[in-house]
Order: sequence, then C-alpha cells, then structure tokens
Amino acid sequence: MSNETHTGGGQAGNAGTRGTPPPQSLKERVGALRNVPAFIAMVWRTSRLLTASSLALRLVRALVPVATLYVGKLIIDEVVLLVQQGDHPATLEGWLSGGRATPLILLLLAEFALAVLADGLGRVVSLADGLLGERVSNASSIRLMEHAATLDLEDFEDAEFQDRLERARRQTSGRMTLMSQLLGQAQSIVTVVSFGAGLVFYAPWLIVLLLVALLPVFLGEAHFNARSYSLDFVRTPERRELDYLRQTAASVETAKEVKIFGLNGFLIERYRRLATAFYAANRKLAVRRAAWGALFTTIGAIGYYLAYAYIAWRTLTGAFTIGDLTFLAGSFLRLRSLLEDLLTGFSTTAGQALYLNDLFSFYEVAPEIHSPADPRPFPAPLREGFVFENVGFIYPGAERWAVRHLSFRLKAGEVLALVGENGAGKTTLVKLLARLYDPDEGRILLDGHDLKSYDLDALRANIGVIFQDFVRYNLTAAENIAVGRIAARHDRARIEAAARRSLADDVIRRLPGRYDQMIGKRFRNGVELSGGEWQKLAIARAYMREAQVLILDEPTAALDARAEFEVFQRFKELSESRTAILISHRFSSVRMADRILVLAEGRVEASGTHAELMAEGGRYAELFELQAAGYR
Repeated sequence: MSNETHTGGGQAGNAGTRGTPPPQSLKERVGALRNVPAFIAMVWRTSRLLTASSLALRLVRALVPVATLYVGKLIIDEVVLLVQQGDHPATLEGWLSGGRATPLILLLLAEFALAVLADGLGRVVSLADGLLGERVSNASSIRLMEHAATLDLEDFEDAEFQDRLERARRQTSGRMTLMSQLLGQAQSIVTVVSFGAGLVFYAPWLIVLLLVALLPVFLGEAHFNARSYSLDFVRTPERRELDYLRQTAASVETAKEVKIFGLNGFLIERYRRLATAFYAANRKLAVRRAAWGALFTTIGAIGYYLAYAYIAWRTLTGAFTIGDLTFLAGSFLRLRSLLEDLLTGFSTTAGQALYLNDLFSFYEVAPEIHSPADPRPFPAPLREGFVFENVGFIYPGAERWAVRHLSFRLKAGEVLALVGENGAGKTTLVKLLARLYDPDEGRILLDGHDLKSYDLDALRANIGVIFQDFVRYNLTAAENIAVGRIAARHDRARIEAAARRSLADDVIRRLPGRYDQMIGKRFRNGVELSGGEWQKLAIARAYMREAQVLILDEPTAALDARAEFEVFQRFKELSESRTAILISHRFSSVRMADRILVLAEGRVEASGTHAELMAEGGRYAELFELQAAGYR
C-alpha cells in the first residue's frame, strides 16, 4: 500500500513509440548498414577460431561449383570426341585396355571427388555456423543483460523503453540468420567472380543482360523488407500485450484469479482480436510480396532464356562446342541464381540491419544516474546521517509532484518511521535515498556531502531495502535469502543467521528440502509459500545484506498484526547501531520507532514520537484513532 502510483509516463512512452517512425527512405535503410561492421566485430570477438574456420571453408566451397561445372564440360567434350572417333571397342575391357577411356575415367573420378568435397564442406560449414550462432546468441544476451543492469529505474518504468528493450531482446537470438547471410554472401561473391570470368571470356554482354533482368527483383525485395520491418516496429506494443495475455491466461501466478473470476474467455477473446489483426496485416504484406515476386521472377526467367537461346544458336553455328554449351548454360543459370541471391541478400541484409539497429541502439542508451569521476568513499560508520534539503521529484510524464519541498534529517543510528496515506511520497523518498532516482529539486546530503558525490555501488551496497512488491524468486530458500548479498551466497552460516533474525527459519524448517528446497511452482519439485512466509524470506534479505542503513517499505502487509509487531520488534532490536527506516500502515508497529514522520502530499506535515504526535491531535492522531476503532 505504500507504493505511489504515477500516471502519464506509460501513455507518453507508448505514444513515443508510435510517434517515432522506423526508417522508410532508401537512404535511411542503407544507413542502417552502419551496424553491420559492429555486428561482424561482435561475431569475431565471440570466437575468432570458429569465424576464421567458417570463412576459410566457405572460400574453398565457393570454388567447387565452378570446378564441378568445368569438369562436366570437359567430360562432355571428351565423350563427344570419343564418339566421333571410329573403331570403337565393343567391351568395357577393350576401352580400358587400350587406354582410350583413361582421360574420361580420370575426369569422372575428379567430378566424384568434387561432389564428395562439396557435401563434406557443406556439413562442416553448417556445424561451424551452428556452434558460432549459439555462442553469438549467448554473448549478445549476456551483453544485453549487463547493459540493462547499468540503466536507471526510470528507464524500466517507461513504456517506450520497454518496447525498445523488447525489440532488442528479440534480436539477441534472431541475428544468426544475418551472420549466415553475410558469410554466405562472401562465399557467393567468390563463386560469382569465378563464373563471371568464364562468361566474360565467351560472351561479355550476357553479364549485362543478367544484371538488367535481376534489378527489379532486388528493388522489390528491398521495398518489402523495409515494409516488414516497419510493421514489426510499430506493432511492438501490441506484441508485448500478446505476450502478456498469453502469460496471464496460462500461468501459475494468475491461475487462481483467472479461474475464480472466469477471465479465460475475456483474455482469450482479447488475444484472438489482437492476433487476428496481426495476421491480417502480415497476410496483406505477404500476398503483395508474393505477387510482385512472381512478376519479378518472370522477368528474370525471360532474361535467362534469351541468353540460353543465344548460346544454343552459337553452338549450332559451330562457335561453341557441346561442352561449351553445357558450361555456359550451367554458368548462366548458376550466375542468375547467385546474383539474384546476392542482390536480394543485400536487400535482406539491409533489412536485417534495421533489426540490428534495435539491438545496437539499445546499447547506446546511457544511464543518467552514475558515480562521479572521483567518488567519495562511503563513510564507515555513518557519523551524521542523511539530510533532505527542499527535495522535489516528479515522475516522468506525471502531472503532479511525488514529493516537493521535502526537508528533514535522518540521524545516524536512528530508527525513523514514515506514515501517511497512499500517494504521500513514502516509497518515493526511499527510492531517492537509494539513488534509484535523483531529485529534480533540492539535494540529499550524507554526512554533509551531496549523495551524488559518493560511489553508486558503494552507496547501494550499504543500504538494504525490502519493498512491499519484493520479488518472489523461483530459486532455493537459501538463494532467496542470499540475493540480499549475492556475493555471499555460499556462506550458509550467514544465510541461516539472516533467516533466524527475520523469523524465516521456522518457515524453512518445515520445508522438505530445508534451505535447498526450490521455492515457487515454476520449476519441478517447487513448493509454494503463503504471502506471509514469502515476506519473512524477503525480510531475511535485508539482514543478509548487513548494511549500515536498513529500510522496510511495507514488506509485512501479508502478516497479521501480531506477526508484524514481532517482526518490527525484532527489527528494532537488531537495528541497534544501524540507521533504519520503517514504513507501515499499522500504527501499533511504527510507534516503537525513535521518531515518526507524517507525510502528506509529498512533504513532512509533522514529526515526533508517538506520544508527541498523539498530543498534537493532527493527522497522525486521526489516522491512529480510525485504525484503533477497527480493533474495538
């Protein structure tokens, strides 16, 4: 109940996504190719050995089709020559014994060896690409997570950023198609040059005819690749909604309410409506692409058969041999296929580069909250504590200030309680203290120095916060506690001590696997806990952290009044010599604090002990009496 809501940010973000058009012009689409060198560098860094091996194998493989086709030409010419000679042996033994068939046999063996080599190279290349693809996918996923960890909380609470993150996340596992395309294009270029050299030697103008025939195919593919990316770009919010609906309609976290409230029909119908709209848009684009593709392919086929007719005519006139006919016809057919693949591949690469932009532009997002160049060491121990000086903060896109003109002191070693109605600014205050956000106005001092002057990691390492909406990790009981100080996850004694302090040891003692028991129902053999049991486990994280500043932000809402009182009483005892903040709506618990701050509309309305605030007869006394009346 202590979490403040802020509106406007999500809507603004969504509008921002739709208001930022994807690249449409040819210049913009070609400009997206600037990401290709960075992608190649990323692939190379992931595994130099696999990348170099794949390139070398493809280079050899690129020359095999030309060699195979040329050996085929020599075989045909040799057969024609032998047929034209008289005095043919009647048996195979006669051909072999006379040595007349030896050149033909050697050529046949050479073609067989080339076929075996081509198959073997194909399999090895596929193996290298598969292994490299998996490593690149893992490396890019890790890099994305590492970069996301550096970004501000403000980013994650913005809908436009979530769309951007979703697009980047999809690219971590989907870019190996591009890698294979790039390597395949390098292989095809070598093959094209080899085939082209043969055609240039016989009939140079055939190359010009080939390029003219294939240009429409290239332009068509470029256009439809860009349209496909544009569709994916603007549909990102709806795609996230589809994923959300799919997860909500069928997951262990939501199953109870979905069944009780009969939400299946509602969720399924909403999913069906969105999915149908997706399908209709994709179908329209696919039909247009197929229709234009058929037209462009027909143009290419006309060019090929014109060239084929010319080669046949030159053979009839005696300018070319039968072997030349076979070689040229095969070369032109392969060149047409290869050039079509290259041109459409270039277009596809440009389209894939648009998706790469989703990934690399995400890496360019920089945090606004960071450590200074020469940070101050965090004081150990705290001497003076924290001072809020006229602090103001407004959430991005919101219309009202979450806190403003907020001034108070949190003394070192003091246990301070924060009370107030929803939206009063309690959780925002905690976020500012931990530098999850920075103030828009005023400043926060720690031992007389601006909070921004301290090392950010050191600051957060010395603050243990448990929020009301703490995460329920599907990990073991020990790991659920260890997340409070994950570097000490192998220190079982420390984990058990934290569990005792939070009263979670009784919960763990009843689990079949004790501290090694998997918690949550997502994975096999997992055990689900009640809300109160989860909260005790979460509170243990604060003790696990052994930080100088401990903050409990309404983490005991699922506990009954007696259990919460026991937890806070224990927290008070164990917070000796530590600075602590308690946030709770139960006044029986907060009255044990050294001092109580009453927040209203983002500022301090009153401050004092329980007795002093009751004597004043203000908002605190009113809320206390209202709550007390409920227990009478």
